[in-house]
Amino acid sequence: MTTRDPARPTPAFAPETVLVEAARPPRATGASVNPPIELSSTFIGTTEVNDSAYAYGRFATPAWTPFEAALGELEHAALPALVFGSGLAAIAAVLALVPRGGTLVMPTHAYQGSLQSAQELSARAGFSVVSVDIADTDAVIAALDDIVTDDAAARDSSGDVTAGPGIASALLWIESPTNPMLEVADMLALIAAARERDIRVAVDNTFATPLLQTPLDLGADLVVHSVTKYLAGHSDVVLGAVITGDPALRELLLTERSMRGAIAGPFEVWLALRGMRTLSVRLERAQDNAQILSERLSRRAGVAEVRYPGLPADPGHARASAQMAGFGAIVAFTVDTAEQATAIAEAVRLWTPATSLGGVESLIERRRRHASEPTSVPEGLLRLSVGIEHVDDLWADLDAAITAATGETGDGV
Repeated sequence: MTTRDPARPTPAFAPETVLVEAARPPRATGASVNPPIELSSTFIGTTEVNDSAYAYGRFATPAWTPFEAALGELEHAALPALVFGSGLAAIAAVLALVPRGGTLVMPTHAYQGSLQSAQELSARAGFSVVSVDIADTDAVIAALDDIVTDDAAARDSSGDVTAGPGIASALLWIESPTNPMLEVADMLALIAAARERDIRVAVDNTFATPLLQTPLDLGADLVVHSVTKYLAGHSDVVLGAVITGDPALRELLLTERSMRGAIAGPFEVWLALRGMRTLSVRLERAQDNAQILSERLSRRAGVAEVRYPGLPADPGHARASAQMAGFGAIVAFTVDTAEQATAIAEAVRLWTPATSLGGVESLIERRRRHASEPTSVPEGLLRLSVGIEHVDDLWADLDAAITAATGETGDGV
C-alpha cells in the first residue's frame, strides 16, 4: 500500500463522515443544518481596501465557501478548494501555470477536453506538450529526464515568464485511471520522480474521487476535479474545482479564476455540496455494479476485451489494488467494429446514450464517435458510466443489446 505523507493534515473523521459533516453551519438552537444559498454580487465594506473576505462576487462569495471547505478537507488539503464554473475552466487554470518555453507532460489517453485544451493553450502560450503512456513508468520518467527545468522562471504581471525565482517550468499531468482506456499510473513513483526533478504534478482525480485516492498525500501539488461528475453526482450542474496545499499556487489559481471570470453560480455550488453528501453511498453501489458487470462482460461472447481495474486480469489491477481504496465505476469494453458498438448504444433501453459520467444513472457511449478522441482508442470501444440501478436490470438490457448488435448470444448471467 502507498503510505501517507505525515506532513499533511489528518482529518478527524473517516471520509464518509467528512462528506456528511463538513462545512455545516455552527450549531445553535433553531439554526439551519444546511448552509444557505447566498445570492449577492456585492458585499458591504468600508473605505479600507481588503477589509473583508468578501467584497465582490467575482473574487469570493460565501456561496462558495462551504463547498470549497468541504472539498479541501476531503482531499486532505490544508487550504480550501477553489471552485470553477466548469471542469474545463479548472483544467485551463492549472495548464495556465505552464510558462512560455515550459513543458507539459500529459497522458496519451485522458479526458478529451484536457487534451484539446493542452494543444490549444500550448500553441497560444508557447509551451511544449509531450505525450506519454502514463502506465509506462519508465517511459514517463524518461520524458521527465528530457525536460530542462528552469528554476529561475517567474511570472510577471502580464502572465509571461521572466527571470527570477519561483515557478518551475514543467508540469506533469496525471490522470489515473485514464479516460477512456482505464490505464493506471504508478502515482507514488511518478510523483516522487517529478519532485526530485523540481517538476510540478497535477492529478485529475475525477474518476477515482477523494474516496479512492488522495493525490496530495502522495506529494502531488494540485488536484483537479470535474465536479459535474461524481462529486455532484446527479447530472444537474456543470462545475470544476482545483485543490492545493500550497498558498502561493492557490493565489495564482485564484487570480486566474478572478481575472478570467471562470466563476460558478451560487445555486450550482449549493447543489454540488448537497450532492457530495451522498458520494460514499452512491459510489459504493455504482462500484459494486461495475465489478459485477465487468466480470459478466469478460465472459460474454461477442465482447473482444474488457478494461476495468477490478478484474484480476486487467493490466492495472495490481497497481490499483496497491494505491486505491476501490476500483471505481467506469468500465470500458470493445466489440469488433464501430458499427457494432454504435448498434449496442442504440439498442439499449435502460442505459442512456450520453457523453458524461458519474451520475446516478448509467450511461453508455462509443468514444471514437468524437473526432478529437485519440486514434489509439479502439473504434469499437464503449465506455460505461455505471450507475446505481439494480445490476440485474442493467445487465439484462446490455446483454440484449449486445445480442442484437453482434448476433452473439450470452449465457444469461
